[in-house]
Amino acid sequence: MTAPKHRSTPRWRLRYRYLRRLIARRVPPGARLALGLLLMAMGVVGFLPVVGFWMLPLGAAIAMMDLRPIWRWMRRLFSKHSG
Repeated sequence: MTAPKHRSTPRWRLRYRYLRRLIARRVPPGARLALGLLLMAMGVVGFLPVVGFWMLPLGAAIAMMDLRPIWRWMRRLFSKHSG
């Protein structure tokens, strides 16, 4: 008999949750929006060595922390696709 497969949370998702909690606790609400917009603006020049296209989704996630209705919609959308 084979053992049941255990579905563990991917490592990137754990890091994302930790980063989201850290930013939510330490960065004031108005600054979160500014930080998110800054990251998205820097992500546009993703062809440069230090900044990259990875900054676009990170900046969007940080900026949406202040926009609760959009965040709730995104959470529902991703929960439908992940499960």
